[in-house]
Amino acid sequence: MNITYTEKEIDQVAKMVIEKSTNKVLLFHAPMGAGKTTLIKAIAKHLGVVDAGNSPTFGIVNEYENKSSHLLAYHFDFYRLNDEMEALDMGFEDYLNKNVWVFIEWPNKIESFLPEKSTNIYIEVIDMTTRRITIS
Repeated sequence: MNITYTEKEIDQVAKMVIEKSTNKVLLFHAPMGAGKTTLIKAIAKHLGVVDAGNSPTFGIVNEYENKSSHLLAYHFDFYRLNDEMEALDMGFEDYLNKNVWVFIEWPNKIESFLPEKSTNIYIEVIDMTTRRITIS
């Protein structure tokens, strides 16, 4: 499935991603600045997250909750990982064993530990305001 969109259409795209996802582990493949975090924040909003905040680039993982403080999702940004073993050291496998959404930016950094049942989301930069997303 391919969708071309602008940031103004991000809410509709977020809804489609949720509907088309065959599981709760979403892998975001895109170059720096392509809009991975922007899309994840829109998805989280549609799931009922209160405050999706910023990318967890410096902390590696953010936890997202709803108004009742019920955990809804984890958002990982593995950009700064030097070795995939760092993901294991932080307990990555434990995060995957919970029944919540898991959003992973830079999944190529931890390929050995990705679950087989994941939804791949590829974001391509068309121009300054337009992106194309492919879900597989």
